[in-house]
Amino acid sequence: MIIDHRTYTLHPTKMRDWLQLWQAEALPVELQFCNLVGFFKTEIGPLNQVVHMWSYDDLNDRQERRDAMWADPEWLKFVEKNKALDALRNTENKILIPTEFSPIR
Repeated sequence: MIIDHRTYTLHPTKMRDWLQLWQAEALPVELQFCNLVGFFKTEIGPLNQVVHMWSYDDLNDRQERRDAMWADPEWLKFVEKNKALDALRNTENKILIPTEFSPIR
């Protein structure tokens, strides 16, 4: 198993609007294709960030699922609305591999 760990830094005034858009339009589509581990927003440290994690069997599984999601017209509608909102300042993506003693495996 791998974890796709994503951190998005948002414009401070657009956090609420982006979260509402994501929950209403992106989440239903992503859940059809991907396994959500958790979705968080920062309170201490770097602010105006959301961190979300998705689990996959391996990199091939991740690629196949994300390719299928990007082929979904509903996802493309979200992408256009996301661009129009212009809330994202920065995105960071990491692939995490669990240790032998990790409770999430």
